Amino acid sequence: MSERPSLDPQAPVLFAAEDLQKEYRTGGETVRVLKGVYLTVRQGEMVAIVGASGVGKSTLLHLLGALDRPTAGRILFRGEDLYARSDLELARFRRTEVGFVFQLYNLLAEFSALENAMLPALIQRRPPAEARELALAALREVGLTERHAHRPGELSGGEQQRVALARALAGRPAVILADEPTGNLDAKTSESIFELLGRLQAWQGMTFVVATHNLELARRADRVIRLVDGRAVAE
Repeated sequence: MSERPSLDPQAPVLFAAEDLQKEYRTGGETVRVLKGVYLTVRQGEMVAIVGASGVGKSTLLHLLGALDRPTAGRILFRGEDLYARSDLELARFRRTEVGFVFQLYNLLAEFSALENAMLPALIQRRPPAEARELALAALREVGLTERHAHRPGELSGGEQQRVALARALAGRPAVILADEPTGNLDAKTSESIFELLGRLQAWQGMTFVVATHNLELARRADRVIRLVDGRAVAE
């Protein structure tokens, strides 16, 4: 993996989770997934979230990305209470500040790689020509310029995940939240995806929060946070 510069300890705090709790009701029973998580993510940092299956890694990412609301506690984004915002403001936050990458890629099968990558910019209501340029630049950053006209079914799993990453990048978000981005990939391809994340962090100053079950890859991040019994423990 390419060498990354040391994180500036004075870099601004992007996210701060304080006593974050989340519970669900299933079959008349209450399941407490997060039981008081404290977490900070600085601008330009890569933080890996690890833990056993079902411990709440995806739940934590969903709360950071405003895909779900916490039961208790709060998340500060650039010092402001994220969930004090209205639903409309949270939707704008998701469109402009966060890029999402999922294990199953979530690409539209009938769209080309370029068209998939254009979606965030189009949702932000950027002009189509600008959305195309942003998407092409993002595909170039992930090494898929020559595959821009291919549909997902014509791409390998690793290439599809690179398209998903390009889609996240194209909206020029403040942070990318990646939920098991290598979970569907073989070891060699997983390695290449993590190398790509490291290069983007180094070259573009991107901020990443990555949930992964792969501890070996996770330790390439600036920090590893393990979720244990609903709480965060720094490694």
